[in-house]
Amino acid sequence: MIVLKSAREIEAMKQAGKILASCHKEIAKLIKPGITTWEIEAFVEQFLQKHGATPEQKGYKGYEYATCASVNDEICHGFPRKEPLNEGDIVTIDMVVNYNGALADSAWSYAVGNVSEETDHLLKVTKEALYKGIEQAQIGNRIGDIGHAIQQYVESEGLSVVRDFIGHGIGAVIHEKPDVPHYGLPGKGPRIKEGMVFTIEPMVNIGKYQTKMDANGWTARTIDGNYSAQFEHTIAITSEGPIILTEQDEK
Repeated sequence: MIVLKSAREIEAMKQAGKILASCHKEIAKLIKPGITTWEIEAFVEQFLQKHGATPEQKGYKGYEYATCASVNDEICHGFPRKEPLNEGDIVTIDMVVNYNGALADSAWSYAVGNVSEETDHLLKVTKEALYKGIEQAQIGNRIGDIGHAIQQYVESEGLSVVRDFIGHGIGAVIHEKPDVPHYGLPGKGPRIKEGMVFTIEPMVNIGKYQTKMDANGWTARTIDGNYSAQFEHTIAITSEGPIILTEQDEK
């Protein structure tokens, strides 16, 4: 069942989103060769506490951390760790913020120092793919229109879209309906309605789209060792169009 949100609920989620977006903007200032994702994890914990929010991922199905920190060929759900990031790496920081019971979810991929042209292309295409998906999140369209727009663009740039991990509805809990694939056919899937709130979060690979799981049961990575990037926003569907609840650029 897809739970439609009231204007009041969306406003509450927007407040959570503002905290999350502010946190990402501060993380961007920290990313450099030599920093560890363990330090970023500690920063996020302190930042959320300072702003009266909590990390919703911590304790979710036994997950132990406030963030997911996925490096290079890790697609998603990487654990924070004490090994320093190196020049040329990329790291995706993903988090879900709970502010007074309202949730917001956003992942962002960061370049560590100077990266190769191939890696820079991956980051630019993945971010652009997110916004191409958001453009399709209009009342009357279907969920499939989002995934189709993302897949068409990404593949036209010579990259691949991960199938095994997708966007999702969000509200009182992290994962609700609808499922939001980043691939597929236009005109398919649930019709998009006012009051829906969901994430769009394309994961894009330089090589093949297939994934493999680490022994920890959480971390997914590319099967060929190529880099993967991800950009994610939480959006609300309104009569005026989609509103990005985790927008980092102040309007």
